[in-house]
Amino acid sequence: MRIIIAAIIALTIALPSQAQTTINGVTLPASIKAGEESAVLNGGGIRKKLFFKLYVGGLYLSEKSSDANAIINADKAMAVKLQITSGMISSENMSEAITEGFEACTGGNTAPLKAQIEEFVNTFKKSEIVEGNVFDIVYVPGKGVESYKNGKLQGTIEGMDFKKALFGIWLGSKPADDDLKAAMLGK
Repeated sequence: MRIIIAAIIALTIALPSQAQTTINGVTLPASIKAGEESAVLNGGGIRKKLFFKLYVGGLYLSEKSSDANAIINADKAMAVKLQITSGMISSENMSEAITEGFEACTGGNTAPLKAQIEEFVNTFKKSEIVEGNVFDIVYVPGKGVESYKNGKLQGTIEGMDFKKALFGIWLGSKPADDDLKAAMLGK
């Protein structure tokens, strides 16, 4: 009996944790589907502005990494999951924040991506955003960025340059939130 218990304990310690993570009352699953592939939670945190906790964000990758530039440039399945945690977020101010994020991560050179950015921003305007909404922004290699709201596909935008700029909003040199970036990178 002791041998069996010791074996169970050893297996429990040796196996990587597949537990979900709870941040600010939001549970981020240990993994999600990114197209046909599985992506694991790399890290997650809270997007804050002033003293408001706006949303919880989680970064999912095909394999864990803390290298922001490598993640941005990778042509691999990945996703960002956002759950709105504040009634301060509306469709209008989320759209403005995303637009500002593209401006920051491209150094103001959004012209080459104008059509894709407008299409992406419009996905946040399709219906009003309320506290509790969940957005999954999933990059599928060879297909593009799929945007989901509460599990419903809102649109797909092609282009690796667009994907790089989009993930640069959270992981670039001028991220939306430095603390969230570090948390998404597992730091």
